[in-house]
Amino acid sequence: MNADDLFVRNVALPDGRSGQDVLALGGRIVAIGPALAAPAGIAELDGRGLLLAPPFVDAHFHMDATLSVGLPRVNESGTLLEGIALWGELKPMLTQEALVERALQYCDWAVAKGLLAIRSHVDVCDDRLLAVEALLHVRERVKSYIDLQLVAFPQDGLLRAPNALANLKRALDKGVDVVGGIPHFERTMADGAESVRILCELAAERGLRVDMHCDESDDPLSRHVETLAAEAQRLGLHGRVTGSHLTSMHSMDNYYVSKLLPLMREAGLHAVANPLINITLQGRHDTYPKRRGMTRVPELMAAGINVGFGHDCVMDPWYPLGSGDMLEVAQMGLHVAQMTSQAQMRVCFDAVTVNNARILGLEGYGLEVGCNADFVLLQARDVVEAIRLRAVRLAVVRRGRVIARTPAARAALDLPGRPSAVDWGLLR
Repeated sequence: MNADDLFVRNVALPDGRSGQDVLALGGRIVAIGPALAAPAGIAELDGRGLLLAPPFVDAHFHMDATLSVGLPRVNESGTLLEGIALWGELKPMLTQEALVERALQYCDWAVAKGLLAIRSHVDVCDDRLLAVEALLHVRERVKSYIDLQLVAFPQDGLLRAPNALANLKRALDKGVDVVGGIPHFERTMADGAESVRILCELAAERGLRVDMHCDESDDPLSRHVETLAAEAQRLGLHGRVTGSHLTSMHSMDNYYVSKLLPLMREAGLHAVANPLINITLQGRHDTYPKRRGMTRVPELMAAGINVGFGHDCVMDPWYPLGSGDMLEVAQMGLHVAQMTSQAQMRVCFDAVTVNNARILGLEGYGLEVGCNADFVLLQARDVVEAIRLRAVRLAVVRRGRVIARTPAARAALDLPGRPSAVDWGLLR
């Protein structure tokens, strides 16, 4: 037996099966079922009936900005635009060493939380491409334990910022994986639509995926996702295009949305909501009633569109909180979208696991025979309990190797007449 072999005994699975064993050999799952025989000499992990889930996946993040909160100052208004302005102030001060150090620290946080795949946007509007070089280096450093996918992101606008298109192409030539954009930040609606066309054609020419910050606004007339869907349809990019944020949809009238959703479905668009950040940045111009700020997640899902949740920001110019916990993202998502039925809560768990894996196009992902032996043992008995508790990641496994452990949460009670110890919040 080698270090990539592991026998996991007695776990529950996200689909509701309990009492399951999982056998991994050579870093891949070779058997799943009840009462499997463990090969002699193999490393074992006792699941104690708890939940074994595929690793968490973040489909939308900004690793070049992470952990930079307070540099050069804090975002006092809490708005998206002040965050963008702050990032513009910080960019000339960035060094590659600091970018790499912060990104690697965040990757350590991610692994501890069972987050083993991340799609990160990286700003290409700095002619030095400093952040691009830094995150390409980080991608290589962490590739044995995190799948890091990079998006060439023209933060200041493809047509609005000098050299943005040339820089974006340079970033792709260096090995950045995905074409990004921000059409609502262009000077005019027409420029926004033109940027979508240019970027989708570039992706089609290079055989790449597309992921655009799209309509991250409270303006119901910000409708660039319509153009994005039309271009995906025209260029045959079905299943390779993602619209991220889509917050203007929460302000659109229902008739227009009834036309938009089928167009998105026909084009094979994915959608990413970022619950923690959308609800924080949007609605800032409202008094009351105050808009929630997140796109129409249940309606998108009901229309047959694959929807994932992203963390977006952790301790950066836009958001001063966060820890890389995708269960926190799922929990906020279900609250904001009012998705509190048992089935809906399970779907919110999918939105930080399997749905995001589809968006990234991950190969070998999942809890099935033949998949990579990547999974997380959670201190919960099912996915709803995992979200409710933001469950402890007891063990994180990558290619059959345990790469992180966290002690179980356990409270010692010293109550009159009732001394006991409690596994934190678990129902029997």
